[in-house]
Amino acid sequence: MKERIILAIESSCDETAVAIMRGDKLLSNAVSTQISMHQKYGGVMPELASRLHTENIVYTLDTALKDANIKLEEVDTFAVTRGPGLIGALHVGLQAAKTLALLYNKPLIPVHHLAAHIYASEFVKPLVFPLLAIVVSGGNTEFVVMKKHLDFTTIGETRDDAIGECYDKIARVLNLGYPGGIPIDRLAKEGEATYKLPSPALTGYDFSFSGLKTHVINLVNNTKQRGEEINVPNLCASFQKVAIDAIIKKGLKAAQEYKVKQVVIAGGVSANSYLRSEVLAKFPKIGVDPAIPPLWCCTDQAAMIAKLASYLYDEKVFADYDLGVDPNWEIEDFREF
Repeated sequence: MKERIILAIESSCDETAVAIMRGDKLLSNAVSTQISMHQKYGGVMPELASRLHTENIVYTLDTALKDANIKLEEVDTFAVTRGPGLIGALHVGLQAAKTLALLYNKPLIPVHHLAAHIYASEFVKPLVFPLLAIVVSGGNTEFVVMKKHLDFTTIGETRDDAIGECYDKIARVLNLGYPGGIPIDRLAKEGEATYKLPSPALTGYDFSFSGLKTHVINLVNNTKQRGEEINVPNLCASFQKVAIDAIIKKGLKAAQEYKVKQVVIAGGVSANSYLRSEVLAKFPKIGVDPAIPPLWCCTDQAAMIAKLASYLYDEKVFADYDLGVDPNWEIEDFREF
């Protein structure tokens, strides 16, 4: 029996990515990053991102096909990120996928970006249900419970800023560059949590990171106005501890309340060394298996889109060729388009 071949496209933010899977084997995973272009602005510029996706999509597609030694006519289905993400960036990937699906008369699979981040952990170990997914990135902070495959229930989220955005904004005020997660994580290891900062935790499983972000920014500005110096490593350690500890504390509570067998961390912030170490240290103590994705799975790439698409293909979750993007697509609505 011929193993199906899936070609997946991801373009939700500042990475143009194409991956190809045959059955369960990942044949290629080409990524063209835009980080160096956005660094000078201290964050992602949506219009620039869209233009760069347009420039990079054909090259990235060609690279993925060559790496996989596959021809387009051999592909059985085309999958693409429909949302959430930057609307202009999403359009580039979707138009490419729709064109290919129409040209070769193949099914088109719309994929939810955050759900795909959760499924990225399957490149390490199978998902075990029920599970708690802690989705942390530049645009999202969510707790998602899954009782089975393709079953998503959001039990908590940020009411304002995502944790990754908080990292970036604080790194900017400290002149640490973009993206902010890496330098803050590195400097936090050199410092001690000596600054008293407000917790981002709200009632239930919700968060609010805007107050923490604003407090740190005001602290830095007020200290400079007084002619004093900020101990940057200590501030990084203090911020990181408060932000991550709030997530771990709520995560442990949710894992016990929902009686999950596994906890999955997903999204760009899942690369954070303190988060990874705390998950590995704390969750096994309550009998919950931690699923830690490899670092290459934490950032945006198309392998995760292909992985989730393989399940959607079996369920025949296909879209018409007039499919549009949805930058605010809710994870529970992944079948609605």
